[in-house]
Amino acid sequence: MGVIILIPIGILILLLFTKMRTRRKKIAILIGYTLTISSLLVSFILLFASIHWEIQLTILFIFYISVILFLILWNINESKKVFFLLGVSALCIIAWITTNIYFKEISEIPTVTEKNPSLYWYTPFREDNLLKILNEEPSVKITDNLPIMDGATALLPVYASFMQTVYNSESLPQKDFDKFIFCSGTDKAFNNLLEGKVDIIFCAEPSNEQIELFNNKDKKLNLVPIGREAFVFFVNKENPINNITIEDINLIYSGKIRNWKKLNGKNQRIIAFQRTKNSGSQTMLEKIMGLPIEKPPKENVPGNMGGIISQVANYRNFSNAIGYSFLFFATEMVQNDQIKLVSINGIYPSKETISNNSYPFSGNFYAIYIVDNETNENIEPLIDWILSEQGQTLIQKTGYVSIKNE
Repeated sequence: MGVIILIPIGILILLLFTKMRTRRKKIAILIGYTLTISSLLVSFILLFASIHWEIQLTILFIFYISVILFLILWNINESKKVFFLLGVSALCIIAWITTNIYFKEISEIPTVTEKNPSLYWYTPFREDNLLKILNEEPSVKITDNLPIMDGATALLPVYASFMQTVYNSESLPQKDFDKFIFCSGTDKAFNNLLEGKVDIIFCAEPSNEQIELFNNKDKKLNLVPIGREAFVFFVNKENPINNITIEDINLIYSGKIRNWKKLNGKNQRIIAFQRTKNSGSQTMLEKIMGLPIEKPPKENVPGNMGGIISQVANYRNFSNAIGYSFLFFATEMVQNDQIKLVSINGIYPSKETISNNSYPFSGNFYAIYIVDNETNENIEPLIDWILSEQGQTLIQKTGYVSIKNE
């Protein structure tokens, strides 16, 4: 960045000490054009650079002032050339400012992401948390060799409630909470389980790739269904669409329907957001799709080393967007009143339609662990309790559906 700033300054100093006279005007015009083209190129480069906008604007102004200084120093009187040199450079800056304002407005549109919800309120044993409790003492208490938990973000309220209810708080000093419970998200939770960093995870059904990873390591997974949840689709609340069919979803996410008008909606292009590969919700989408999924929208974000990386864009609540998640996450953890759930084949996702299995995308979520000689001895007692009346009551109180209602 320092080099970019020094280039026009160096050229200016060089020209100040130049003794050429007859060719001075031609040289000035040539340098002026060079700076003008440079400012145009730099303005485009800066749009994709991970540099603070104030620094970007400073760089562009340096180029612009350089053009003005050339005109003053070299006494160029030809108005057409002056207006061209100044005008194009000014347009570059205006275009940059306008574009940045546009992107700033877009960045302020509410998003729905499964990466960073407010997890503070689901911390076990914290007095002001939102975790549900039983009205009686649990029939099981685990006091030592505590299984380390991890799982999907959407299921944190469930397994954090298990921990708060069944684990002995005296065995968990405040500073040690984070040693026994994590919320890594589905993909990383499976990796943590495979690497032996955690004992049990709570997730939706794994993807074929995740199953293959365990098979390649000769690790046997045990998936125990413990509750039921709905996979839901949502749109902006101003979108007139209230119901879509499974076939519509297939056509949207395969790229065969690209405009809401085809579904009796507004004449707007459909922005179909997706989640990252091997996330719980993305795996669910892949399982229900009967056609190949079109590549998802991408966004450029600064990488850890200051570069630019491309990743799957989070759902941004444009008026023409569609996204998906799990019911509890979309309605309770995110609490975004600017989105609305849509019915699938005329069935709205609710506890009743999940329980009676009428909602098409109802499914189980699981307690998942590796079966081998190193399996934590307290995992099976924990799961037995989860499947008991008390455990299932806690699942229902949290906002999910009991597996016993299936």
